[in-house]
Amino acid sequence: MTTTLILVLALSVIIGLSLGVLGGGGSILTVPILVYVAGFEAKEAIAASLFVVGVTAAVSVVSHARGGRVRWRTGLIFGVAGMVGAFAGGLLGGQIPGQILLIAFALMMIATSVAMLRGRKNRANDGGVPVAHELPLGRVLLDGAVVGLVTGLVGAGGGFLVVPALALLGGLPMSVAVGTSLVVIAMKSFAGLAGYLTTVEVDWGITLAVTAAAVVGTLVGSRLAGRIPEVALRKGFGWFVLVMGTFVLVQQAPADLRWIIVAGIAGLATISVGVCWFLVSACPLRKHGRRRRKNVPTPA
Repeated sequence: MTTTLILVLALSVIIGLSLGVLGGGGSILTVPILVYVAGFEAKEAIAASLFVVGVTAAVSVVSHARGGRVRWRTGLIFGVAGMVGAFAGGLLGGQIPGQILLIAFALMMIATSVAMLRGRKNRANDGGVPVAHELPLGRVLLDGAVVGLVTGLVGAGGGFLVVPALALLGGLPMSVAVGTSLVVIAMKSFAGLAGYLTTVEVDWGITLAVTAAAVVGTLVGSRLAGRIPEVALRKGFGWFVLVMGTFVLVQQAPADLRWIIVAGIAGLATISVGVCWFLVSACPLRKHGRRRRKNVPTPA
């Protein structure tokens, strides 16, 4: 038990690092860690994840706010809408079988990894500086409620949904979108937890220990934010999330379908790489290769 707990705590530090640096990804790691390492049931893991991510995001907000990377008005508006959706999702999630919730969570992980690997496009003016736009209040409320529903239902904090939404709707720079997203994540996570606690009991001893380790990670991550190349970190984490999502999906699938799922995902990945390489002129794989060839000195 001691070895398992040490492993859980060590992995929990990575949860905090993800939230501190990327503004999301905490729950993507928390639920699998609690289910497959700590031995939690699916619903208990989702509820505990909402607490861990909520506290960790709230602590991380402080460091980002000191650095001027939080838009409080935008975050609070998005967060209030998200809380309503998250509470409803938590109530609904308590009535759904755990296996279905984990399958939904795995699909969310795979979708998240694809979004991370594709990257985000920020609106910018001719000088390359993100352009600020008036936030369409109705759209922000709608997006916040939908993302909140996902948060409460499957325990996903929604950081990788919130950050692009903030950058797109408000024209926020990525660093500000990350800091502001943590406000939203904290609010939505606690609302989703409230919904789950109406039907689910949580092992608070392990949950608090995981939370403490994650907080340590997020304090380190907040200091690293902006120092690590965001693109390299996001893509590396994206591949990791894809592997984790595939693992969870395969574990929850019927035995006779597991190899079909693995083959299908591998086939889609191969096709995607092939299409990018041969048919997309702006494919980053080809660009990387061209840059490497350009750096090779020509013979005299």
